[in-house]
Amino acid sequence: QVQLVESGGGLVQAGGSLRLSCTASGRTFSNYDMGWFRQAPGKEREFVAAISRSGGSTVYADSVKGRFTISRDSAKNTVYLQMNSLKPEDTGVYDCARYSGSYVSTEPQYWGQGTQVTVSS
Repeated sequence: QVQLVESGGGLVQAGGSLRLSCTASGRTFSNYDMGWFRQAPGKEREFVAAISRSGGSTVYADSVKGRFTISRDSAKNTVYLQMNSLKPEDTGVYDCARYSGSYVSTEPQYWGQGTQVTVSS
């Protein structure tokens, strides 16, 4: 069973930064693409960013492009989401996910428990 554990959420003022981490169990972390999603209150979950298993390819939602950076460290089985210039509309529960294959053509297969990010104006 794959376990994904997120950390790093919290309360920050608009314009501030946070770095989220997601650590995966198991020894096959480097074999899978990973992603971050978020869900704001009263809204559906939405895609934020994804990274290929090699780390060589990334993709971002238009709403976070230029402000957020996804990265991974296979030695630590961890994927990160660096969030800069945060806005109140970035508030939500952030989940990391492991894809069953390429993020281009498959859906996330495993999810973490989520970490709350709150951006005050």
